[in-house]
Amino acid sequence: MATIADPKRSQRQSGEEGFISASSLGDPTSDLEIFAKEVLTALISDNLPPTPNNFSLYFDRILEEKSESLRRQIGAILELEEGNEDEKSIELEKNLKRGFSSVKSILQLSATLYKNISLMEKILDKRKEEIKSIPSLSGASDLLASLGNDIGKLSGILKKQVVHMKTIYEETATIVKQVENDTIFDNQYGVYNKRYLITRLEQERNLIDEFKHKSSLITVRLSKDANTSQSEKAQQLMVRTVARLLLKTSRRSDVVAHYGEGIFAMVLKHTDLESAKRASERLFDLVASSNFFLAEQEIQLRIAIGVAELNASVGVEQTLVCTLNAMEAADKEPTLRYMVCNS
Repeated sequence: MATIADPKRSQRQSGEEGFISASSLGDPTSDLEIFAKEVLTALISDNLPPTPNNFSLYFDRILEEKSESLRRQIGAILELEEGNEDEKSIELEKNLKRGFSSVKSILQLSATLYKNISLMEKILDKRKEEIKSIPSLSGASDLLASLGNDIGKLSGILKKQVVHMKTIYEETATIVKQVENDTIFDNQYGVYNKRYLITRLEQERNLIDEFKHKSSLITVRLSKDANTSQSEKAQQLMVRTVARLLLKTSRRSDVVAHYGEGIFAMVLKHTDLESAKRASERLFDLVASSNFFLAEQEIQLRIAIGVAELNASVGVEQTLVCTLNAMEAADKEPTLRYMVCNS
């Protein structure tokens, strides 16, 4: 296994087959490109594969040696890609701890309520036995008055505890809602959710505006003709199959998310429209060739795909709507594998 070497060491030519030579890289223009080339050259010189982890490590180490102005400049560029994920995780953890604390309080109150109700039952049983041995009506009246007083006191305690429990329950419900609003994952399909999709699309739009690269968006769902005749359970299984295939065909840099109502979106970073079209064709063929069995019946899956190239001058919602419309149009044309958005 290769070990991480010191990036300050003198650079040497690598004779290892399969490594790119620094001279084969294009001429960088921006400060970030120049720095990235320097990092890659150091990796090649130290005979290390330019994997994301190694590149990141060398990137950070070599950046420490640079001037303050260059570090600030590159840091400002990197901020476009970075989110406040640590802060979000901390806030989510705080909410979860508050939620657990509230649930614990509800359980403790429930236990106290149960004990008080059990106490009331014991008091009633005791009074029943006592009333059997009372010979006079006046004695029975006194006992009933005493019983009424005991029940009244206990009832007052129970009412206060119930009100307290209601308050804690409402607080817990609010915390749970906050946690739901902060989540980025769709548990039903094992992909990101719509909230995260919108955030990443906005982020990618800003990156495109800054660096002028190309990225694309595709939206996918099962063809309406493919699942209308199936039961709701069967439809869910089919949609989950599509989600699984989307994850299977996606790259590490892609974002696969559930937009809602069985519609999925995939953000293809650094992918132009022609490449997005080819990716859509591969996805369509992959889904069509996948075997989906329901009981002993084999069902042919068919999907509808909308494709759009992201544009820094076009809003995220407008791009999404256009792509969804293209997807709907593709579904109406059985001969088409996808439809390109015309914004």
